[in-house]
Amino acid sequence: MPDTHNPSSRPDMGESSASGLRARRLKTLGTHSPLFYDEPIALVSAESVWVTDIHGRTYLDAYNNVPHVGHCNPVVVEAIRAQASQLNIHTRYLNSQVIDYAEEIVATFGEGLDKVSFTNSGSEANDLAFRIANQRTGNTGIIVSDFSYHGNTSVLADATTALPTRNGLSANVRAIRIPDLDTAGNELAPEQLLEKGLRELEVAIRSLSSEGFGVSAFLFDPLFSTEGLCRLPDGYLQAVEQRIHAAGGLVISDEVQSGFGRTGEAMWGYELFGLSPDLVTMGKPMGNGHPMGGVVTGGELLDEFGAANLYFNTFAGNPVSAAAGRAVLQVMKDEDLMANAHSTGKVLKDGLEKLAAGFDFVSAVKGRGLFVGIELLPDPESGSSAPAVTKKLVESMKDNNILISKVGRHETVLKMRPPLVFNKSHAEQLLEGLEASLNSI
Repeated sequence: MPDTHNPSSRPDMGESSASGLRARRLKTLGTHSPLFYDEPIALVSAESVWVTDIHGRTYLDAYNNVPHVGHCNPVVVEAIRAQASQLNIHTRYLNSQVIDYAEEIVATFGEGLDKVSFTNSGSEANDLAFRIANQRTGNTGIIVSDFSYHGNTSVLADATTALPTRNGLSANVRAIRIPDLDTAGNELAPEQLLEKGLRELEVAIRSLSSEGFGVSAFLFDPLFSTEGLCRLPDGYLQAVEQRIHAAGGLVISDEVQSGFGRTGEAMWGYELFGLSPDLVTMGKPMGNGHPMGGVVTGGELLDEFGAANLYFNTFAGNPVSAAAGRAVLQVMKDEDLMANAHSTGKVLKDGLEKLAAGFDFVSAVKGRGLFVGIELLPDPESGSSAPAVTKKLVESMKDNNILISKVGRHETVLKMRPPLVFNKSHAEQLLEGLEASLNSI
């Protein structure tokens, strides 16, 4: 039993069975509400990097980024409790919590990103960012990667390329392939891959212009996590930013996956590439599970938008949400979690490199900080396809009491993205479990 797990918090063993919960869920949430694993886990409690199911079985969580500073972090829980017991109201009244949080969050950004609008989710944040971009540019054309997900509003569903949607891409959306130096079978030199990627972008820009949409915005995740943690040719994103601006568009950095110090090298993912985005969007990790999102931009852009639109969101920026957000930032500072993401991430990546060398169906080690993965090829011994191998490994890791997932265009990348309190001992446990699973394939 892990030393941070509290045996006194063991669940009620008389609670409904997993199969019973699943049956009840199907009756109310429907048959298309997705679940992980062939036999889904019914969870009842969590602490730090551990989650516990209805049978008292504890798993090491190397997947969930929402509890950014750890499941049920006591500092965050107490901040929410204390504020909820005092006042919770919307932002049309003055209250210091939302102002304090606004000052603290914008202080983590660079010059020119000094205003914030709060939302309830990353989806709402990206939707609002598009509204701001459309107004500024007078255009409606959107450019995204050809395997990405940025939210589930109507606008974002029409710009989603990684999940099935009934309508498909809207006429004003263009999808481009993000160059990845690790792509299996790629025979192009890095500079050729860069040139190919930029040519595709230029075609998208010309297409939007010729059809009357123009370029409003390029929306991207700096880690390109849904795409499979692409390893970019040097200079790619800087060149994309230049071309988008030259076409009259704005750059939106979606930091739901890469932000809040997860990479271990910078607070925000765009900083890794020396970019100057016009808008930055945030979501999941902001409140450690409390629903929060936000858009950070410059004063000129926000004032221009506000002068023409009364943007008001009843729940966004309420005192309880602000208290949760402040507590996350405080824990990050007090526990130096960005530095931990760097040091623990190095342990993980070094360990993955060593494992990769021993298995000929492991293609590449991916990612940064505490968002890493390994890309798999078909297993030559069993003849299994790469997606089949990743699925087997995810299920095997669950059997080893470790939660991971899979990602990428063909689900060929094992995804490891734990809370930022994941430490060296947790990393070693993850690597030990992964080695056992790899050997079992």
